[in-house]
Amino acid sequence: MGHHGGVASDTKTQRGRQTVRDMILSLLVVGGVAAVVYIFIPHSEGDPVRTVPYTVELATARRAAPYPVLAPQGLPAQWRATSVRYSADDGGHATWHLGFVTPSGSYAAVEQSDDSADGVLRAQVKGGKPDGSASVGGEDWDRYQGEPYRALVRESGGATTVVTGSASYRELAQLAQALHG
Repeated sequence: MGHHGGVASDTKTQRGRQTVRDMILSLLVVGGVAAVVYIFIPHSEGDPVRTVPYTVELATARRAAPYPVLAPQGLPAQWRATSVRYSADDGGHATWHLGFVTPSGSYAAVEQSDDSADGVLRAQVKGGKPDGSASVGGEDWDRYQGEPYRALVRESGGATTVVTGSASYRELAQLAQALHG
């Protein structure tokens, strides 16, 4: 009688072990399939760009900044925001930054500060040299060509706004035209 009990409990333990082993094997198979799917299926067209939402930062910056903070409205979805930042530096200058990957895959950013235009240009457009001007949405912007970035620059509302990046002047103008306070 005791002997039978022993066999039954051994079988039960064995069955328990098998169940655990089967579960682990199933998980490994599912994990393996998931890994293969992850590796071989392109993610958003195989694009490593990580987009960031910026509505909260924009609202915060608009409350804190001593000038009208600008952000684009109505840009096509191919414009993807990748970085956002609002800060006040040691010199007391309030700075707003919003960076994008453009439809052509270039970089473009809005940089605003209550620092002088020279100060903002020095910080944002290394080696920037005057390169004429452009009318964007009926407003005049100064063009600067630096290395590697170019920029459109405008002073108004107590701030210097720089639309800069490796993007073409055409794409920079598209971003500048979409800006609203």
